[in-house]
Amino acid sequence: MSITKEEILSDYWYVLKKTTFNFLSKKGIQEMLSRETYDRGNGATILLYNQTLQTVILIKQFRFPTYVNGNITGMLIETCAGLLNENSPEEAIRRETEEETDYVLSSVKKVFEVYMSPGSVTEKLYFFIAEYTSDMKTETGGGVEDEDIEVLELSFHTAMQMIATGEIKDGKTIILLQHLALSKIME
Repeated sequence: MSITKEEILSDYWYVLKKTTFNFLSKKGIQEMLSRETYDRGNGATILLYNQTLQTVILIKQFRFPTYVNGNITGMLIETCAGLLNENSPEEAIRRETEEETDYVLSSVKKVFEVYMSPGSVTEKLYFFIAEYTSDMKTETGGGVEDEDIEVLELSFHTAMQMIATGEIKDGKTIILLQHLALSKIME
C-alpha cells in the first residue's frame, strides 16, 4: 500500500482527512482507493466495580452526536472514558476517573484494546476495570471544564438489565459490563 494524496477536510475539533492510496487487492489487482478518516487520538475507558456490594460506577452525560441520531435527550449512560492526551493509557484512565467520578484508584487492570469504529475512526480504545470502595472517593465527581457529568452507582444486576431495556446503549459500557459477567467477577 502507498499513499498518493492526503487532504485535511477539517481540523476544528479533531482531524478529518481524505486519503487516496494504492491498494493491492487479494486478487492481485492494484486499485486506487479514497477513504475519509477521523483522527481524535486514542482513548481509555474503565468500569469501576465493588464485588462485595455488587455495584458498578457509571456516568451520565450529554452526547450531541447521539442527539442528532435519534436520542431524544442526548443523555448517555456510559463508563468513564477519555483521550490519552500524550499520557499512557493507565495514566490517562486514572486521570479521567478522578476528574469524572472523583474516585482515586489504588490499582487498575487492563483487559484489552479495541478499535471501536475502524471503518472511519482511527481511535484505539484501551479497556480497564478496577475495584472501588467508598473510601476512594474524594469529592462529588462531575467532570471538568464544560463537562456536566452525573455519577451513578448502580447494582450490577440493574446495569445488566439496562442493556436489555435500551437504557444503556453505549458500546464500550456494554462490552465492559459483559466482560465482568463473563469473567464471573460479578454474579
